[in-house]
Amino acid sequence: MNIRVLAAAALLPLAGLVQADVVLIAHPGVAISSLEQASVSRLFFGQSEQLPNGARAVPLDVSGPLKDQFAQQVLKKNPAQVEKYWARMIFTGKANPPRAVRASEVKSLVANTPGAISYLDRSQVDSSIRVIEITGK
Repeated sequence: MNIRVLAAAALLPLAGLVQADVVLIAHPGVAISSLEQASVSRLFFGQSEQLPNGARAVPLDVSGPLKDQFAQQVLKKNPAQVEKYWARMIFTGKANPPRAVRASEVKSLVANTPGAISYLDRSQVDSSIRVIEITGK
């Protein structure tokens, strides 16, 4: 067997492990430049509907692999923990999860929805949205 074929076969399982550089994004009218990690968690776990400056926030979840990376990197939870949390909150009637949107739509929705906050791969960022630094990670 050719050494190149063996090397390529050995790297195949790693192909799915390439991770995006996840950044928090917001509508351009959101008047903050950074958020504490704990504040981001409260927004995406339905524990708060406001930004620290009192403005209303509209969190949007991104369906797909980016959601799992956001959960691990920012919310500090594995995807199963997030699903379990939301199952409990929905069952008890305490809260509903953020609206889920496709990765291909998130930038446009955030750019056109006042107060919207979500996440995206840094390579997708442009001037239509605002990047919010996450502090205290």
